[in-house]
Amino acid sequence: MASDIDASRHDIPFGEGADAEGPDDPGAVRTGDDVPFLQMRGIVKAFPGVRALGGVDLDVRAGEVHCLLGQNGAGKSTLIKILSGAQPPDEGQILLRGEPVRFASPIAALKAGVATIYQELDLVPELSVAENVFLGHEFDTAGFTQRRETVRRTTELLTSLGHPEISAHREVGRLSAAKQQTVSMCRAMSHDSRVIIMDEPSAVLDQDEVSTLFQMIRDLTAQGVGIIYISHRLEEIRLVGDRVTVLKDGVSVASGLSAKDTPTSELIRLMTGRSISYVFPDRPGVPEGAEVALSVENLSDGARFRGATFDVHAGEVLGIAGLVGAGRSEILETIFGARRARTGSVKVHGEKVRSGSVKAAVRAGMGLCPEERKSQGLLLDQSVSDNITISSLKRFSRLGFLDDRRERRESSKLVNSLDLRPRDVNRAARTLSGGNQQKALLARWLMRDCRVLLLDEPTRGVDVGARSEIYALIRDLADRGVAIIVVSSDVEEVLGLADRVLVVREGSVVHEGAAETITEHDVLNLVMEGGAA
Repeated sequence: MASDIDASRHDIPFGEGADAEGPDDPGAVRTGDDVPFLQMRGIVKAFPGVRALGGVDLDVRAGEVHCLLGQNGAGKSTLIKILSGAQPPDEGQILLRGEPVRFASPIAALKAGVATIYQELDLVPELSVAENVFLGHEFDTAGFTQRRETVRRTTELLTSLGHPEISAHREVGRLSAAKQQTVSMCRAMSHDSRVIIMDEPSAVLDQDEVSTLFQMIRDLTAQGVGIIYISHRLEEIRLVGDRVTVLKDGVSVASGLSAKDTPTSELIRLMTGRSISYVFPDRPGVPEGAEVALSVENLSDGARFRGATFDVHAGEVLGIAGLVGAGRSEILETIFGARRARTGSVKVHGEKVRSGSVKAAVRAGMGLCPEERKSQGLLLDQSVSDNITISSLKRFSRLGFLDDRRERRESSKLVNSLDLRPRDVNRAARTLSGGNQQKALLARWLMRDCRVLLLDEPTRGVDVGARSEIYALIRDLADRGVAIIVVSSDVEEVLGLADRVLVVREGSVVHEGAAETITEHDVLNLVMEGGAA
């Protein structure tokens, strides 16, 4: 369990391999302020044509939560990759307990006690929970003894995180996104890490699970573990953080700020270089007599939700609120044909759409931006242009050949109109920041002039500046007559964007009404207790 953390058990305490040099006593943790446990000094990293980091300083003390903030593209991911051993710095120095180190690989970083929990989890779906937790550092025993010890230790870790209900034998691919996040945290803890980097750890968690996460962080820091916490949810910073470092354009523009005392407006100004009012676009209301664009009647998938019945009018934004696992995403996936409906029907402008057929849904004028945009929405190794035009290839086809030049030209128009950066349509989608990847997905459906747009967690992992831009884009599309459904774990986002709100609890719609008639407290009461709003 976490209390057993002991960095001295690592075979390669610091550096590039078995012969790397490090402090004489890797188990000793300095808890004073004289020497931070981890220091990064003047870190520089450049890629062809791009200077990702221009001299970043960061330090983490034993037992503190140091929050790392910055817009998408500010350099946070590159800094994490350098600290975790995935990439070497071009210049600069990393020190642990005051001693310089250089990680040749992620394994070297792990053995030195630096673990990373990435936003996009790198678990093996086909393996069990226990096998994932101890993958690569299995116990030095054989056969059944090894498996028993792996299961026992995994069960202890799961219990320490407040999730004893997760079976160590369960196949990871069958777990929800939130429970997979818990498994990833167990894996980091299994290395007895002294520094844990958490990249958007709360992005897929509901309110109760976030509370459990914060308690786990408090337990870890009480034992001297240093946490680097990355989040675009600025309200979390005050709840969990001690100090804050802000990156902008690859440079640390502020370091060591008080997480509790620095105003949110100042953090936003540092991140963006300007003041941004965190407000939602005006809602002009659904035009009187607007046609029903999407009609869902008694829809069920036979497992995660049942009896969903609602309409969405042209020019209306319908928000769906509820806990993770309540059936929100499954409703959208079934409407879009990615899941086959067991009962019910879906109609677009009065025409029934064949169940279980994504092709039929797209042909009817629907588009879906899924929650897991990297694994479900994007072709990461393909160009931005390819990702935008993938659903509109007939438009660019002539005599069986694609007009590549026209593809890129039309894609460039959308890239410019959405302010997608960098404005290079030949760039691989993998290299874009989270906010710009989301814009590329939206551009795909704008290319098709879709009439119904389904957005699942549209601002997950998106910084405050890009978030405001996406809000404005959603409202602009609604003003053009597009019917939009927004699913979000952020209740404020649902109430701020939507004209009308559905609240889903345990697979059932428990409330439907105008957004202005329900409060955030009402929604939380409905999803947690099932009471009437």
